[in-house]
Amino acid sequence: MIDASSAVLAADSSGPSVLSQLFGSGLIGVREGLETGIVVMILVAFLVKSDRRDSLKWVWTGVAIAVVMVLAVFAGIHYGTSTISGLAAEAVAGVASLVAVVIVTLMVLWMRGAAAHISGDLKAGMGRALELGAPAVLALSFLAVGREGLETALLMVGYAENTSGSSWPLVGLLIGVVIAVAMTVGLYFGTVRINLQKFFTYTGAFLVVVAAGILAYGIRAIQTVGWLPGLGTRAFDFSSVYDQSSWYGTLLGGIFNFRPDPTLLQVIGWVLYLAVVMTLFFRPRRQQSPSLSPAETSKVETPAA
Repeated sequence: MIDASSAVLAADSSGPSVLSQLFGSGLIGVREGLETGIVVMILVAFLVKSDRRDSLKWVWTGVAIAVVMVLAVFAGIHYGTSTISGLAAEAVAGVASLVAVVIVTLMVLWMRGAAAHISGDLKAGMGRALELGAPAVLALSFLAVGREGLETALLMVGYAENTSGSSWPLVGLLIGVVIAVAMTVGLYFGTVRINLQKFFTYTGAFLVVVAAGILAYGIRAIQTVGWLPGLGTRAFDFSSVYDQSSWYGTLLGGIFNFRPDPTLLQVIGWVLYLAVVMTLFFRPRRQQSPSLSPAETSKVETPAA
């Protein structure tokens, strides 16, 4: 039986350090978990304020189904990539990474624009769902949570591809989700106050950089299969002076998929992706309705105690 310290040493010697795997996936868990938690909190708060507590069970049922779906998607893709080897594994890893990048990019950009009015949209949707009945309430909560969860599952699959089957990224994700749940409960009862607009801006930018690393990883995997040219064309190579087993090497490799000998196509893809997506992410948004002040867009209405 291998003890915890041996597992840590093994992880350090064969790939990204345990700390880097936990930190990167944990931050993703906090960000995505809080985003999902806020969605659920808005739905629950609306039902409580509307004196429709009888419909809460359908919200939680929808949430539970969405969680099961997300776990099934994550397990299915992770199991599929861990049970094959050779060029087939590289092909699956490359495709999964590129799909993850597309989905995460779309969701991050959507959240950036929708954050200011997501509360109103969810409340309006729940109002219509209540008129239609329990199945509509269940469907609304399932879709709202499932959308966020699917993004997380795809991001984690692409993020964890370079960890040689390690379970530490999943552990970090779960720790991050637990922290997010605690923060959500604190927000609901008013014991925790954070500027949600800034939080999602900073963490969204972080996810864009992570996605750029996943894109570079996917490009190299597809080059290895032979679907893209240029595997032997290096943009630069400072492997002789860069220690991948050092603290900075494992941190950069574990979180951002950085390596000291990228191909030219990897660097081009990484630079173009960051230039385009960061520009879209930080572009000035149209002025919101006068009834929505910056302070109002950074908080969520919760029921009074």
